[in-house]
Amino acid sequence: MMHADLIDQEDLLGQLKALGLQIPSGSTAQQACECAVRGLDTVRANALRKLVKDMYTSSATILPAVRQAIDKQLLPALAEYQQTHS
Repeated sequence: MMHADLIDQEDLLGQLKALGLQIPSGSTAQQACECAVRGLDTVRANALRKLVKDMYTSSATILPAVRQAIDKQLLPALAEYQQTHS
């Protein structure tokens, strides 16, 4: 039986926590992304950009709820941060 590499909500939460972000346990992907972009600074923005790039360029399948949270929460916040801090 084949097992596909998947990035699910728990993977996202784990990766955000690994960056040192305070993400409440049991958060949805959207809630986790909302927490991740609060109080963005240069170091956090760069870490989040790298995380998203690594996820999107990996061979793993990103589950729809995770992709939607990234597309609607993380990416717009990172783009806004970059525009206001460049």
